[in-house]
Amino acid sequence: MHRSMQTVRGAGLVAFAILVVPPALAQPTGHEHPHPATHAEEPDLPPGTSLSIGSHGPHADSHAPIGVMGDHVHEAREWMLSYRFLRMKMSGNRDGTDDLSQSEIATSARNPFFGLPGQPPTLRVVPTEMTMDMHMVGAMFAPTDWLTLMAMGMYVRKDMDHTTFQGPVGTTRLGRFTTRTEGFGDTRVTGLVRLFETDTHRVHGNAGLSLPTGSIREKDRILTPMNMQPRTRLPYPMQLGSGTFDLMPGLTYNGHAGRFGWGAQYIGTVRLGRNDEGYSLGDQHEMTGWGSVAWLPWIRTSLRLVGHVTGDIDGQDRSIVAPVQTADPDNHGGERVDLLFGVNLAGPTGWMRGHRIAVEAGLPVYQHLNGPQLETDWLLTVGYQFAF
Repeated sequence: MHRSMQTVRGAGLVAFAILVVPPALAQPTGHEHPHPATHAEEPDLPPGTSLSIGSHGPHADSHAPIGVMGDHVHEAREWMLSYRFLRMKMSGNRDGTDDLSQSEIATSARNPFFGLPGQPPTLRVVPTEMTMDMHMVGAMFAPTDWLTLMAMGMYVRKDMDHTTFQGPVGTTRLGRFTTRTEGFGDTRVTGLVRLFETDTHRVHGNAGLSLPTGSIREKDRILTPMNMQPRTRLPYPMQLGSGTFDLMPGLTYNGHAGRFGWGAQYIGTVRLGRNDEGYSLGDQHEMTGWGSVAWLPWIRTSLRLVGHVTGDIDGQDRSIVAPVQTADPDNHGGERVDLLFGVNLAGPTGWMRGHRIAVEAGLPVYQHLNGPQLETDWLLTVGYQFAF
């Protein structure tokens, strides 16, 4: 997908993010920065009673689902530490909205490297499954009431299974192999700027920067159509980072009333030039909206819809040459919409005060991929946070 189209769609997402904020936000109530009661003043809470974000740790309604990053701000001198585990599973291949079999790809998908030594006319190595595990450790600190700083580091493991077809033509399968990469990913630093706040509505800006701390030169052994097993640089999805500095602008809205909560967020990822290997990953635009309901003061469930728009790769790593779809810069990106269900456990008083445990799981309801490309099957996020 061309970057001009990505920019247009990204602008549309920003506009939608602004439009989803209720019109009531245009009329401030005069309580721009409400502060909750102190710990000694907090009453016992009946089921369904809501509390806003405050200086005494997270409540069950004071956060978005755990899969949303940078969803809230803190009061001055507050800290929060967090850990998240994300698993994503992909299998099967798709071009646009059409499913493709392995044999179809091996016999009809064009190999962009055809004509180079050892390169067949079609893609004779076909990915079949991929699992990505991501461990994310974060910290938040508010030096002032209007600014919250956030940093997040990642440790990533990726496994991709492949089928290799024998020779330059035909449907004979030579064998299967798996490639694996593991290590630190890119690091994110973000400033969250409080823009508007009432007893019901909260809006803040997200100003993030992704630092290229993840490797883009990972290698592993592969099985070629000629039954050779060289160790070579792996294609783009198996690398651990982007290799570029990336701007991550965004806007987040949260609201709650009684037992109910809702919100929306837009986050973009804009690549600042090409990396040292001569390419940049596609720009990304993510728009999400959610609603939640509290069943008890310490438990809340949520339903979330999230849309992703990702561009293809600009440029090329000259060391990534193979008859496999993941080595083609054009076979990346697309559009996807996920539906996710979450459970949030966080107590306003007692031993649960300041602690939050949450889980969110879901699957795509729509995928249009710049393929052939592996399609996403499901996603799972589990997290823990401690505020003090």
